[in-house]
Amino acid sequence: MQATTQLIHSIPVDPLTGAISVPIYQTSTFVQEAPGVNKGYDYARTSNPTRATLESLIAQLENGKVGIAFSSGLAAIDAIAKLLRPGDEIVAVDDIYGGAYRLFTQVYQQFGITIKFVDTSDPEKVFNAITPETKLIWLETPTNPTLKISDIEAIAKIAKANNSLLCVDNTFASPALQQPLSLGADIVVHSATKYLGGHSDLIAGLVVTKDKALGDKIKFYQNACGAILAPFDSWLVIRGIETLHLRIQQHCRSAQEIAEFLQHHPAVDKVYYPGLKDHPNHAIAKKQSKGFGGIVSFTLKQDSIDAATAFVTGTQLFKLAESLGGIKSLVSHPASMTHKTIPAEKRHAAGVTDSLIRLSIGLEDAADLLKDLQQALESTTNIIETTESKAVPC
Repeated sequence: MQATTQLIHSIPVDPLTGAISVPIYQTSTFVQEAPGVNKGYDYARTSNPTRATLESLIAQLENGKVGIAFSSGLAAIDAIAKLLRPGDEIVAVDDIYGGAYRLFTQVYQQFGITIKFVDTSDPEKVFNAITPETKLIWLETPTNPTLKISDIEAIAKIAKANNSLLCVDNTFASPALQQPLSLGADIVVHSATKYLGGHSDLIAGLVVTKDKALGDKIKFYQNACGAILAPFDSWLVIRGIETLHLRIQQHCRSAQEIAEFLQHHPAVDKVYYPGLKDHPNHAIAKKQSKGFGGIVSFTLKQDSIDAATAFVTGTQLFKLAESLGGIKSLVSHPASMTHKTIPAEKRHAAGVTDSLIRLSIGLEDAADLLKDLQQALESTTNIIETTESKAVPC
């Protein structure tokens, strides 16, 4: 059975009413027949039928044993970090999401957790960074926003040899393109706010584990700490997942066209997209993923915050906003938005330069998006040239 067919028919029909859509169980508690005797649910923080359906669904999509749904992607990351103890160490991708960087360095580091940032696109650097204290290897692949690719299978072998857990943030690829647990990872995390939800109308996080015992530990933290996903938001994620494969196909097609266009534009310096054959990790991306995703990043030849600001405020179809993965195309400037909490020297070292711009390619017609990019680039060039000419003394 093909993945799309399996997905659609893994979403259950309501056995009570025959409803084709999963019901929203908007309740805080459940009536019990006697103390401790119930129909599988007692209090909605601990479990809810709508949330349970989503958790089962994401576990199936990622080929895992346990799925756990949280109130945000960062709440999901936080629950994973709670597996660590003082003295433990995280080896994390250097081009890391700003929120994860902030959580690791400003929250968990004060509790005695050490964090090392490494270019994980080179497995040898991961191997060299590991110590006996390394308990967690943290990958994003593709990374946000420079779209580096890490070899999940190779790093999984390194992690296993060191008895370290390997967690892969699979937000950018989604299970429609990549299944890290099948490649040897122990944990997968998602900001379901992005492609899984797909409509820019919710905040949610998901965790999937390969091992049931590990999943049960994280499930314990979900209940004990309370960062659960609400029933309605759980239903919204289920609704989004129903069209995931179709949306991802279109995101990928348009992103490839746009990356190739940008690659040949005179105002553009570098283009980051794994689908380009000259991307340094193209071969690995092709091996471990069914497609290259809907995110394209690029830098301008005029590498300045002013030039980037002129561009991101000059688009019409691309809306200037945080987040990604929705049906409408978005543009962002990581240096002053998603990665502003990362010190400039660390940001630059990871490739997030002042002019780097991230595009989330939506479901609009690609030809219309290309026209918008063309006019924004022309406008940016004109603004820069005018500014520079005024700055030249007579």
